[in-house]
Amino acid sequence: MKPYSKEFRGDVLTACDRGRTTREVATYFDVSESWVRRVKQERREQNKVASCLTRRRTPRWAPLSDRIPELIRDRPDLTLRELKAELETDPSVQSLCVALQRLRLTVKNKCSSPRNGNGRTSRSGGRS
Repeated sequence: MKPYSKEFRGDVLTACDRGRTTREVATYFDVSESWVRRVKQERREQNKVASCLTRRRTPRWAPLSDRIPELIRDRPDLTLRELKAELETDPSVQSLCVALQRLRLTVKNKCSSPRNGNGRTSRSGGRS
């Protein structure tokens, strides 16, 4: 949900300053009474009218977002550790996993341990 604009908050505070009750202002602007009280309190205590917009931190893999798909396209059998080594950069393997999910890319799964050899080795399935 996006924060209300500075202009909208100003309109709400102007209505409050004209002597309307919190409930009347909330009903008129179709917002909650608690939000109106919070806006009034922020102005009173912090002299603040604008909302506090928080910015998301840019992920460490973001500068590599062009190079990662190229590497995956060239070598789709890369493991995450091999991808990290190819990029020669500091994002962790876990961050690269998130990057691949966000970029909607997949890498081939490789088993790191050897197979146990108990499975069938021929496709015929019949006895010799």
